Amino acid sequence: MKLHDLRPAEGSRTPKTRVGRGIAAGKGKTAGRGTKGQKARAGGSIPPWFEGGQTPLHQRIPKLRGFRNRFKIEYEVVNVGAIAAAAERGAFETDPHAKGKAAPITVNQDVLRAVGLVRTLNKPLKVLGGGDLSTPLFVVADAFSASARTKIEGAGGSVTVLEIPDRPREALGVTATVDEAPAAGETAEATAEPVEAETAPPKPARTRRSKAAAAESEPEPDATAAPAAEEAETEAAAPAGAAAEAEPVVEDEQPETGTPSGESA
Repeated sequence: MKLHDLRPAEGSRTPKTRVGRGIAAGKGKTAGRGTKGQKARAGGSIPPWFEGGQTPLHQRIPKLRGFRNRFKIEYEVVNVGAIAAAAERGAFETDPHAKGKAAPITVNQDVLRAVGLVRTLNKPLKVLGGGDLSTPLFVVADAFSASARTKIEGAGGSVTVLEIPDRPREALGVTATVDEAPAAGETAEATAEPVEAETAPPKPARTRRSKAAAAESEPEPDATAAPAAEEAETEAAAPAGAAAEAEPVVEDEQPETGTPSGESA
């Protein structure tokens, strides 16, 4: 075996078919396109969805009508009649140690899921008014129909709606701070609360008594001493002012060194 003896496997490689090269080549004359017709012409093509001129399938089938509401709430529903039937057969647990009048049976989505009346906890629960109810129940759900609420309350029970907050709410026991900005449309003056003036704490009685005693022990100033002192200060200031007025202002005289311009030397 030598390098020039290597050949590819038989049938793994076939030469390219050369069409339109004469009858002897096997693909001459019509070049495998048949005789005449749309597909025999150069540039002729038919789209994959073309059905020969009849109405295409995508036009024959009906289209989806209406629209899908993105904001629709899908409820897990249960009727009061089904709840009453479950209560009559003892499906709901009651407190065996309860004394006196028995309390209404508590029913919520978890309890209904446990007895098989609802299938999932991922959807909000709505109680409808189908059927009759005679057992007092305490029902907790996300929504109630008007007839369901009337039947539950008419049987001596009560309903509680689980509310989902639609906006942030303040925590319980926390009051608004002064730094909070006023609401839109309100002025700072309208929202500002009046601030009470701070009053100084009262001083102890002992301090007040000691100050009063010190004031009484001081000698009273003499009424005649003050005018005499003022007169003495005025007399002392008067000679100094008179001396300043009596002194004449003497200008420095310069000696004459030159001779008169009219006399000769």
